[in-house]
Amino acid sequence: MISWINGIIINSWQENNKSFILINCQGIGYEIQTLKSVIQDINNETNAQQEIVLWLRHIKKEDCDQLFGFISKDQRDFFNEILNIKGIGAQIGMALLSKYSLDQIINAIVENDKKLICSVQGVGQKMTDRLILELKSKLITKQIQNKNNANNKDLINNFELNSILQDLKITLHSLNYSQKEIKKVFPILIEKYKKNIQRKDEQQYISFENLLKEAMSYLDGKDGNIDL
Repeated sequence: MISWINGIIINSWQENNKSFILINCQGIGYEIQTLKSVIQDINNETNAQQEIVLWLRHIKKEDCDQLFGFISKDQRDFFNEILNIKGIGAQIGMALLSKYSLDQIINAIVENDKKLICSVQGVGQKMTDRLILELKSKLITKQIQNKNNANNKDLINNFELNSILQDLKITLHSLNYSQKEIKKVFPILIEKYKKNIQRKDEQQYISFENLLKEAMSYLDGKDGNIDL
């Protein structure tokens, strides 16, 4: 089973509203059906030796093997979900993902926007109803899981920060900083921590040593002045 490929683009073409790409991967040419947006991006590039990475769905048939390629894993995974629906084939999935972005399709399914789904060539009212019926609950469940994972990460970060601040309070007090000074500096540390979280820099800033150094720098007047 081939699920991912990295190679050099040899050729790309359109055939009966389908988009194809030929990739040279270690001397072997792989013919892959892909999305129109991928072909458009290729045509906009001027580099003759373009490298590409695609996430693949490999479908084995009695008379041939088919490869379907996507720029993102999320696109490929959504395509797989479509194939799991009885009576809906690969070309419907490709037509959907070629006309609309993945976010647009997911929003349409979750919001019951049948008009958008029906606007795709080959998708009628009955197929639209089946797509929404089969995928809506899965997509909503996935959204809830993603939200919960994000919330859990925030809880873990907050718990870790609170634990460090408690240790920091004890350490600063042992270094003869007053309760008033410590109380003044903590909001500054927390605010800087939150900004680094937003920039995804928490790993380099969350440690006790870094926060202690930051606190002492402020309290000793080496990094900005605090009105104590």
